[in-house]
This record gives sequence, structure tokens and C-alpha cells, in this order.
Amino acid sequence: QLEVMESGGGLAQPGESLRLSCVAAGNIFSLYTMGWYRQAAGKQRELVAEIRSNNSTNYADAVKGRFIISRDNAKNTVYLQMNSLKPDDTAVYYCNVHMRDYLPRSPVEYWGKGTLVTVSS
Repeated sequence: QLEVMESGGGLAQPGESLRLSCVAAGNIFSLYTMGWYRQAAGKQRELVAEIRSNNSTNYADAVKGRFIISRDNAKNTVYLQMNSLKPDDTAVYYCNVHMRDYLPRSPVEYWGKGTLVTVSS
């Protein structure tokens, strides 16, 4: 059984920073694309950032230049460093990981349960 677990959310003031972590756990054979999505109240879930197995990255326009995604494959972990936070960044942040176990099948997409980030003065 594979799963992902986020941590690091909380309350921040505008301009401050937070770092989210997501650990993939279980009998992992290989990790592929890892990413972060967010869903604000009353809005659809949207991609924030993703990082592929070759370390290439993709960011939403709203976070370019402020957020940094990184991964540590040895720790099965993906991070999201969020700088210069704005009230519009308030949302539940979800970790998304494509990975395989040791069975001969295609990678499966896994979601975390989400962690709340609130940016407010």
C-alpha cells in the first residue's frame, strides 16, 4: 500500500515564508512526477508546481518567482518553499505523487489529505 503525507501548513502573515513537505511511503519501486496543488474555498483545485523525475519543473504563473519546488529521492520527499506569501495563497495544499510499487503495472497517481495554509495579518 502506497500513500503520501503532507506537513508544514499553518498560519503566516503576508510576506512571510512557509515550507511544505510531502513524504511518499510504502513499498515504492519508483517515483515519477511529484507536485503540489491547492484549492481555495469555493474554487477548483489547481496546479501550483510540479517536478519531474529529471528535475525539470513547472509553476503556476501566480507563484512563479515566489515558490520553489524540490525533491529528495533518497527520502521519497517533495518540498514546496513558499516565500513572499500573499492572502491569495490561502488554500488547502495537496501533495500529488506518481509512483509505482514492485508489481508490473503503470505508475499510479496518489493524493495526500491536504494541509491548510492561511495567509492573513
